[in-house]
Amino acid sequence: MVRSLDTLALAGRRVFLRCDLNVPLKEVDGKRIITDDGRIRASLPTIKALLDGGAGIVIAAHLGRPKGERKPELSLAPIASRLSELLGKEVVFAEDVVGPSARAATSELSTGQIVLLENIRYESAETSKDEGERLGLAKTLATYADLYVGDGFGAVHRKHASVFELANLLPHAAGKLVHAEVEVLQKLTQSPVRPYGVVLGGAKVSDKIGVITNLIEKVDLIAIGGGMVFTFLAAQGKSIGTSLFEPESLETVKAIMNRAEERGVQLLLPSDVVVAPKFADADPKVVSVDEIPSDQMGLDIGPESGVAFARAIEKCKTVFWNGPMGVFEFSNFASGTRRVAEALTKVDGLSVVGGGDSAAAVRALGFKDEDFGYISTGGGASLEYLEGKELPGLKALE
Repeated sequence: MVRSLDTLALAGRRVFLRCDLNVPLKEVDGKRIITDDGRIRASLPTIKALLDGGAGIVIAAHLGRPKGERKPELSLAPIASRLSELLGKEVVFAEDVVGPSARAATSELSTGQIVLLENIRYESAETSKDEGERLGLAKTLATYADLYVGDGFGAVHRKHASVFELANLLPHAAGKLVHAEVEVLQKLTQSPVRPYGVVLGGAKVSDKIGVITNLIEKVDLIAIGGGMVFTFLAAQGKSIGTSLFEPESLETVKAIMNRAEERGVQLLLPSDVVVAPKFADADPKVVSVDEIPSDQMGLDIGPESGVAFARAIEKCKTVFWNGPMGVFEFSNFASGTRRVAEALTKVDGLSVVGGGDSAAAVRALGFKDEDFGYISTGGGASLEYLEGKELPGLKALE
């Protein structure tokens, strides 16, 4: 079990806080605008608890994958501004991670102050496969603080310097967000209330094979949508037009379908889909999965399927959902994702939206966080936990 925040004596101490502030941004009139601040808001309870405990805070986080390069479009400057607004107090932004700006800001840190370092992934050592390089960066970061708190759940499945090595160099604990995430995931893996359903979407079935293989032994329902469904339909011998297809996963998908039948697990696939000639917000056309035109691609589950998915979901007492049912960013292909989200709000039990694109989708479609039992901040981390993998960032916080 991860150590809790109350095991640390905070008063007068400097805390290195690893957050996940990897939020989506878009450029508007030359300015980068945050389109979903859910992950920033999710970090606030831990930040406020540290401030209330009398600590000064050095925050590290990543944005995108700069791969060791300083990319202006991946700077955390807009995140520092938004964090200041939400907290109602100044967040000092250090313009580097281990350079003069960071050293000056952290050396002057006192009780009640907050410093946000620039994108931690500007340092190639953060994500290096060389343990020595990661440890070298971690040792430098350790000079900024007395204690370490891991609260970036979206990164705990990564063996990165600020997630794994640094936690082992300082007295450490898990933040409130990580504790909440682990608690929910334990409910999904240890004696979940039945019927237990899992809804999976997104583009690639290869990204979800591990979690499907593991969960098929534990659940009562698996509903499949998104681009990944077309490999399942192809495995049934159906023509899928120009839809997404992973031929290398075909045999694995067939084995999954056979295992579901052996175990009596309901494997729910769409009966109709919404197609268009290209990946764009084009004129939609609803067709049966048995009649997908050769020159069309599936971009959403159809209305008949939306009804069937909703009915199955609403019968469950525990539901985990990861991955949109279609290209929800296009209004013509958002209906399936909206129907699944609506169904989750009606679940008489625990409904969990599994982070990543799913979390972005429900907010983009107008749903509120409180409409669901829980919205995770870490899609990949949640999936790997449900696969049964050991997550380095959680291991380091034990």
